[in-house]
Amino acid sequence: MTQLARRLGLSDAAVVGLSAMLGAGVFVAFAPAARAVLSTGAGAALLGALAIAAVVAYCNATSSAQLAAQYPTSGGTYVYGRERLGPWWGYMAGWGFVVGKTASCAAMALTFGAYAAPPGWKRPVAIGAVVALAAVNYRGITRTARVARWIVALVLLTLAVTVAVAWGGGSLDGSRVAGGGASPGTTDGLAAAYGVLQAAGLLFFAFAGYARIATLGEEVRDPRRTIPRAIVVALGITVVVYAVVAVAVLAALGLDGTAGTTTPLAAAVAGTPWAGVVVRVGAAAASLGALLALIAGIGRTTLAMAREGDLPRPLAAVHARFQVPHRAEVALAAVVCVLVASVDLRGAIGFSSFGVLLYYAVANLAAGTQTGTDRLYPRWPQALGLLGCVVLCVTVPVASVLAGVAVLAVGLALRALRR
Repeated sequence: MTQLARRLGLSDAAVVGLSAMLGAGVFVAFAPAARAVLSTGAGAALLGALAIAAVVAYCNATSSAQLAAQYPTSGGTYVYGRERLGPWWGYMAGWGFVVGKTASCAAMALTFGAYAAPPGWKRPVAIGAVVALAAVNYRGITRTARVARWIVALVLLTLAVTVAVAWGGGSLDGSRVAGGGASPGTTDGLAAAYGVLQAAGLLFFAFAGYARIATLGEEVRDPRRTIPRAIVVALGITVVVYAVVAVAVLAALGLDGTAGTTTPLAAAVAGTPWAGVVVRVGAAAASLGALLALIAGIGRTTLAMAREGDLPRPLAAVHARFQVPHRAEVALAAVVCVLVASVDLRGAIGFSSFGVLLYYAVANLAAGTQTGTDRLYPRWPQALGLLGCVVLCVTVPVASVLAGVAVLAVGLALRALRR
């Protein structure tokens, strides 16, 4: 058995994407993004960064949807780059995705441990979560989609409680959203623009989950129709949710308060103890949802790369009963457990954003070459998406850029040696 079974419909595919986006971003990305724009002294700068990230994500989503409709197989942009641009382009996209998202897996596991574990038990609990969710994925993609559906429902309920309590707490100040709430620095216009772009690059991390839908292309029914719709539905819901939550958090905390905490949603409801418990539970569930979808997506990209010999070929095995890339997922879980046990991944958001933006830059280039009936969207979103990816890629924190370039160079060198 070398092919995966087509078992996912529109709602299942959209939920997998939602679980990845909501879990990855809304509980962790606002604080570092707020720090990036803090010197502007304007809460609106954070909302502007969110809008930029959303526009770039939409452009990338149209490229991914158009490519996935033509190439409904596992691997996402790794496959699209190979088919449209050549093997090296595909490899660059696949390597960036696998490495960046493996770091994201570790970050999400550690986030879960931070919310769910008592002091001193964060890493062991995080490793337990990785093992448990790898076992869920091992049992089949329909189980993954079913678990993701429950997680998404819990996260949306948590966010609704957060917004309602924040707005009903009586301490909101609308001026913090539009302009005030932070102490203006002496930053000039160019530096302020750089801060907004850096924040957009960090917030892009929160939107990257829709890639999971494309990487599941071999398991979606009627992929030409289902994949584009699922991506647009998942991304649209996520943009609305993020905008509502961002406004509530800024109104409650201001830009200074948002930048000064690692748990801005919990801080926004700090005056209501029971709501704080709800946020903690929801954040833990969101981290699990992101981790669940990440394991599924990375496993299938690894499967595609192993099929082509760009990763060890034994990783291309598909389980005869459960029809999942079981060796790839077991190997991924082992690597993530090692990272969780040994590495501090506080910079994982920037590093992951660099790898994923590189991945989508290749997707936009590949989509730009499609013609005829394979073209579902005009060319301008691909051009704008490519420009956005390049700009955001070079404006994420410098340490993340340097680390990303180094890891990319290592991956390209390894492929050159193998060839």
